[in-house]
Amino acid sequence: MHDELAGYERQFRRAGLPLFIEDWSARTDAFNRAFPLLALVFVLELLGALNLDWPLGLNLGAVAGAVAFAGAAVALANRRRGRPALAVPEDLGPAELAGFVVVPAALPLIFNGQLQSAAVTAAFNLAVLGVVALGFGFGIGAILVWALRRLAGQLAQSVALLARALPLLLLFAVVLFINTEMWQVFGQMEDVSLIATGWLLFLVVLAFLAVRIPREVRALEAGVAQETGHEVEPLRRPQRANVGLVMLISHGLQVLVVTVAITAFFVALGMLVIGPETTESWIGTRGEVVAWSPPDVGVPVRITHELLRVSAAIGALSGLYYAISVLTDSAYREEFLDELTDQMTRTFEARSAYLALVAQRRDAAAPAEG
Repeated sequence: MHDELAGYERQFRRAGLPLFIEDWSARTDAFNRAFPLLALVFVLELLGALNLDWPLGLNLGAVAGAVAFAGAAVALANRRRGRPALAVPEDLGPAELAGFVVVPAALPLIFNGQLQSAAVTAAFNLAVLGVVALGFGFGIGAILVWALRRLAGQLAQSVALLARALPLLLLFAVVLFINTEMWQVFGQMEDVSLIATGWLLFLVVLAFLAVRIPREVRALEAGVAQETGHEVEPLRRPQRANVGLVMLISHGLQVLVVTVAITAFFVALGMLVIGPETTESWIGTRGEVVAWSPPDVGVPVRITHELLRVSAAIGALSGLYYAISVLTDSAYREEFLDELTDQMTRTFEARSAYLALVAQRRDAAAPAEG
């Protein structure tokens, strides 16, 4: 039974659904697995006690003081948990995580009086904990691998979904591409402003998906129950969040592929049809050339910064359109969810068998405990 349970749990992790594992805990299944990484960051941040304006001897004393301070904090946390003072913890709870954030941040404040450096260190460590929670807790790496495999299959087998969406996208995008105002707005925009615009569109898509995906998770759960023909154990809230993250990344990769493809298409189209005279008539300059074809090549080719900016802007707007259309248009939505339901039905069926084994193990352990 133990081997079967372990096999199911490996399957859940490979599918990017580690929260399907019963008795899963962030203390023992996420943060403790990242202990080597957290320990490395913690040790490197002891150098925060250094001051380049101090002589070598004073800096060595500061580092020794930082090591002593950090060692005392670790020993105190271990003793409070009933462990040896310098033991490697088997689980990392709130006290250990708080120490990971507070202790390195306190060093530049105590030894150098650098409040800004302390705040930056604390913010960085909080970000590290967030990455660990996503990477080791929600299995972001496994989700990306799973979604990439699924994306390749979908692009090969579900051409109808993209075939119906792309003509509308291209029609919408071509009208923008030959629009003078589009080149005037984005062609001469600063790179920082263009990046900020891209982040704004990304946040709009993310906000839309964050509102929409919980409904799709419930629909997926109901669809799996209907597909399997028997009642499925309801998902708990963290498990729904895990499924939602799988859907978010899967859909996000689709949007990314469409965005990159459309951007590349308009870069190629602009190289061939947007000449220097046209560019000058639209924006008043012939463009800042990035690359061009040799004179002896039959077809003149020019790539300008303005072309790249406009193509990237159109690709981002097209990605926004595609992201919303797939989850609001009934035809696109059905194909997207149907294909996803087929992929995840096996995982939900495995979960039902897994829960039955977990119940058997608990029943078997109950008399022994009694």
